[in-house]
Amino acid sequence: MKLNKFIKYVGLSLVGLAAVGTLVACSSKSSSKSSGKRTIEVATVGTTKPFTYDKDGELTGYEIEVMREIFKGSDKYEVNFNKTEWSSIFAGLDGDRYQIGVSNLSYDKKRAEKYLYPNPYAKNPVVLVVRKDSGIKSLDDIGGKSTEVIQGTSTAKQLEAYNEEHKDNPTELKFTEGTIQSILANLSDGRSDYKIFERLTVEALIKDQGLNNLEVIELPSDQQPYVYPILAKGEKELETFVNKRIKELYEDGTLEKLSKKYFGGTYLPEASDIK
Repeated sequence: MKLNKFIKYVGLSLVGLAAVGTLVACSSKSSSKSSGKRTIEVATVGTTKPFTYDKDGELTGYEIEVMREIFKGSDKYEVNFNKTEWSSIFAGLDGDRYQIGVSNLSYDKKRAEKYLYPNPYAKNPVVLVVRKDSGIKSLDDIGGKSTEVIQGTSTAKQLEAYNEEHKDNPTELKFTEGTIQSILANLSDGRSDYKIFERLTVEALIKDQGLNNLEVIELPSDQQPYVYPILAKGEKELETFVNKRIKELYEDGTLEKLSKKYFGGTYLPEASDIK
């Protein structure tokens, strides 16, 4: 498998690793009955810092603040945030409990058959995370090494495909239900050898968890995965509104300001990809 082709797909659905928690409403707004506005319920796992996370009992992060800006001043909509499990985001979208899901979501072809993808609002490069003394320098070195993955994620599927093409020296897949936090901790402790994940999330976690023996290795790729909100299938009118607002926030500099605040730099889509 060519490296660029491999990297293009490993970025999809990686955030499934951050699944954790129980259904909890983390902020509240006036109900649609009292305000005359429609309340848009946004679901997130709330553990994918710096995208969405809990701070002092309230959800924040780049995506949460972008959502607040999207609905700020709207005379038709107001927004409410819900912290829930990963799988419950999609079940809630299917069952009309939620209208929008945000949790560092990249594009997935099968997912796009069920949900609406509006404009992207960030990009998050895929990287290789290893211990500094591991000897691993690139994807060429993962044969015979181990990594923790969640069953059914794109990372797991692509590494399974890698093993099919490298039967003489496959990589060892350790299936887990852990979060990216626990996976990085295990990597730091020597229980696995590497992790493929998204740069902005792992860099924040390495800093927060004090995992100073880990390093991030850039992967050669022509494509950096974009980050999107996803909408329930029937929400075409809401999609039009969200698309318009993301474009406005991109053009007026709001997205860049939030990117610098939460990511420490400008990690935005190309202007040509904002419709």
